[in-house]
Amino acid sequence: MMTATSTQTVLAFDELAERYDALFTNTPIGRAQRRAVWHVARQVFKAGDRVLELNCGTGEDALSLARLGVEVVACDASEAMIAMAQHRHESEEPELPICFRAVPTEHISGLNTPDKFDGVFSNFSGLNCVSDLEQVANDLAALTRPGAHLLICLSSRICAWELLWFLARLRPSSAVRRFSGESIAQVEGHPVHVWYPTVSQVRCAFARSFVLRDISAVGLFVPPSYAARMFALLPQVLRMAEMTDRALCRLPLLRVVGDHVLLQFERSPA
Repeated sequence: MMTATSTQTVLAFDELAERYDALFTNTPIGRAQRRAVWHVARQVFKAGDRVLELNCGTGEDALSLARLGVEVVACDASEAMIAMAQHRHESEEPELPICFRAVPTEHISGLNTPDKFDGVFSNFSGLNCVSDLEQVANDLAALTRPGAHLLICLSSRICAWELLWFLARLRPSSAVRRFSGESIAQVEGHPVHVWYPTVSQVRCAFARSFVLRDISAVGLFVPPSYAARMFALLPQVLRMAEMTDRALCRLPLLRVVGDHVLLQFERSPA
């Protein structure tokens, strides 16, 4: 039985909600990493599609998808994040077809929706906070039509940038913190349990109903967000890193050692 999102995790993201965009979304690194995901999302999701978004945060991705003519049902366990997302929607572009719901991923099977979805989207590590990906896959299979696309962006098991960054600072335990497959992160003073499945483990978790079609790195040469202060002073270097990522992100070996890995699945026939 899959446990619900922990109280500590929800509290952490409730408290982070008002500052999340300033800390990540609106930073040069955050924008660069998100552009890499959107480049793929725009190829996968088309106008007229109905897409379920998991872990939607402050609504940045939902707004982007809706601008393409995609109808979005966007969910998050954090009511504060949902409130921020709804405020952005109502104040910026209220005409866009988005419905925000405060629903944890672990309870997504109870989503009351009359029609099946054409796609599912989860960005920037939301599913790293879920322990049982196989149950998530089963729930999503029941909510999607055959041929539906599933696009998920997860924190990688091995991040080359992180390894080099922390070894150079003589912090070996931080350099290898993902290697065991799970860790406890401190978010706004709250302990958050984070899992780092390998691509093979994710593939196996979804294998019953979804076929893995594509793998690419996000944040291969573009650094993780904790390097934001340094790269804010080096915009040309960051642009070069982003261009290099676009060229090399699908190469074997390199595609699984970025800050994140982007996986594209297709729903199998019923």
